[in-house]
Amino acid sequence: MVSVGKPLWRRVPPWAVDTCLVAFAALDAWISLLDEEHPLVLACAALGCAGLFLRRRFPLAVFLLTLPMTFYLDVAFAPITALYTLATHSRNRPLLAGCALLHAVVGSLDPSSLSDTFSDNHAWTLVQAVYTLATAFAPVLFGQLVQARHDMAQQLMEVEEAREHERALYAQTVLARERAQLAREMHDVVSHQVSLIAVRAGALQVAAKDTDTREAARTIRSLSANTLDELRHMVNLLRASGGRTTELTPQPTLADLHHLVTTSGIETTLTGDLPPDISTTAQRTIYRTVQEALTNVRKHAPGARAEVRLWHDAARFGVTVTNTAPTRPSVALPSSRQGLIGLRERADLLDGTFTTGPTPQGGFQVELQAPVRAD
Repeated sequence: MVSVGKPLWRRVPPWAVDTCLVAFAALDAWISLLDEEHPLVLACAALGCAGLFLRRRFPLAVFLLTLPMTFYLDVAFAPITALYTLATHSRNRPLLAGCALLHAVVGSLDPSSLSDTFSDNHAWTLVQAVYTLATAFAPVLFGQLVQARHDMAQQLMEVEEAREHERALYAQTVLARERAQLAREMHDVVSHQVSLIAVRAGALQVAAKDTDTREAARTIRSLSANTLDELRHMVNLLRASGGRTTELTPQPTLADLHHLVTTSGIETTLTGDLPPDISTTAQRTIYRTVQEALTNVRKHAPGARAEVRLWHDAARFGVTVTNTAPTRPSVALPSSRQGLIGLRERADLLDGTFTTGPTPQGGFQVELQAPVRAD
């Protein structure tokens, strides 16, 4: 299905674009070949034009294939197309500059009068070299501009995804805070009052002499006890849940870590394990630590790889999340660092520690560790 929002030139299949480019290059070479019948020149022209079919997979090799036809013929389309393709695929600027200079030198030479090129016509050779150099650098600069535009579009997309992720996490955090406050109110106020009702009903049941009064007191005491059980169950549910399960923030357990890593949107490896008997609170803290760390990698280190390592010994357990240096520049965004502050607070609840910092290789590391029996 064709996307309505895409420009018309993006809807054309790549093979159709390459076929048109080869046709234009062949036409350009054919015009220069009107007075040329040498088999070597014909072979160079055919090889340089046909090589454009492979320009997306082997841009440097295709550019080198166009150099012989540039040397023998007065052509521009095939080498300029190859240079542009190389500039859009490569980030090696010294290589691009060298290829542009090489194209300028080859294009400035005249195979029919090489002996006169450096002896009788220095001024014309210089003018031709400058013109060829400008012609060679133009597709390189334009290709780099297209590459920068593509990188910026990708970064903006990643930033928007990170913002959506953070908004969902913030909403989930607010909901969890409200539920925790509601749980405290139910535990401290409602449960206390219902307990008093049960105690008073029990005392009335013992002290009352009337049968109907004792039966009413027994009923009140029984209903109060059942209500207390229901309240305790509701308080436990409110404390254990931060809200409804979503794709971004599922109710976290150790079993959910693999799904979190595989759907993080970055290249991530998960190694190690944790004690099987750690508490639910500790499992949620581990999950939230990994979740926040991977979110920060997506946001601040585009193109980086991450490693999530679970570990434990006789006294402590923890998780270490390390990412490599970013391969693309990131867009600076305002940050309140509330995510890291929240992780430190979670670590304090486990009597543990939470540390962050850069690595010697240019990446970043986040580590949480806590006592084995903190809860």
